[in-house]
Amino acid sequence: MTTTTLPPTKKTDPVSAPDGKVSDRSRGERKLGWMLAGPAFFVMLAVTAYPIAQATYESLFSYRLTDPGNREFIGLSNYGVILSDPLWWQSLWVTVLITLITVAVELVLGFGLAMVMAKALSSIRPVVRAAILIPYAVITVVSAFAWQFAFDINSGFVNSWFAWLPGVAADTDWFGDFGTSIFVICLAEIWKTTPFISLLLLAGLAQVPEVLQEAAKVDGASWWQRLWKVTLPNMKAAIMVALLFRTLDAFRIFDSIFVMTAGANGTESVSFLAYRQTISRLEIGLGSAVSVLLFLAVMLIAALFVKGFKVDLGAARGEK
Repeated sequence: MTTTTLPPTKKTDPVSAPDGKVSDRSRGERKLGWMLAGPAFFVMLAVTAYPIAQATYESLFSYRLTDPGNREFIGLSNYGVILSDPLWWQSLWVTVLITLITVAVELVLGFGLAMVMAKALSSIRPVVRAAILIPYAVITVVSAFAWQFAFDINSGFVNSWFAWLPGVAADTDWFGDFGTSIFVICLAEIWKTTPFISLLLLAGLAQVPEVLQEAAKVDGASWWQRLWKVTLPNMKAAIMVALLFRTLDAFRIFDSIFVMTAGANGTESVSFLAYRQTISRLEIGLGSAVSVLLFLAVMLIAALFVKGFKVDLGAARGEK
């Protein structure tokens, strides 16, 4: 069975003028788009542009906040120090590991929850959606403290409740080594942010034409075939947005690590490394360089997602 996607609808009014110029309709859509998104774009630019520029500037100096008199321009030396330090690569590895685990699990669970919310009876649909979205409404720090208390060897209830599971005992110290610490951190992140992905995927499910599903049923396609050949191809844009937003958010993980382990047992992420250099050690130059590298990594991830998914948003709007 071949992949089934909705063909572009035929428009009576051409989007592009015959001579290749932009038509009045397309020009009006662009103007409306800028009117709607422009204010938020410029506010975000004003809020983020200065800190990024300031961090880039400070990263070029050897600057310790407790010794401002010895501030010295050293060019890219801070970046050389960071990239040659095993601590940076350890933090990057931990960040990538947490990102891969959480995003992969959240995508599967989020899609399942989106299917549940989409297929729920109309009478209970609002209740189901509200119940699923509750974890996302909890503040991240509050969620992290809750999971820490649950798994703590002294105050937690996990050891007593799940002592029947292999590897779990009354004296299991979940925050005593790297593996179990990462497990709890990932578990907290998955519980907290899976509703976010499910909400985005629910919007994607709503855009899948029901006529294609019915046509696939008539062709004798099973549920699994309809999922892979009809549903997922028509949700490509929604999946890209969900994965992109969640990956960027997971790559900047800080709160859960700060609350649960404070970077102990090798669980330090890149964001936590930037915090420790800038706030704890007051190394403004090194901390700014770590922040700039984190920003560049986020930009690279965004570019890879856009290039990898090859989603043509113009075609989705019917412009081609």
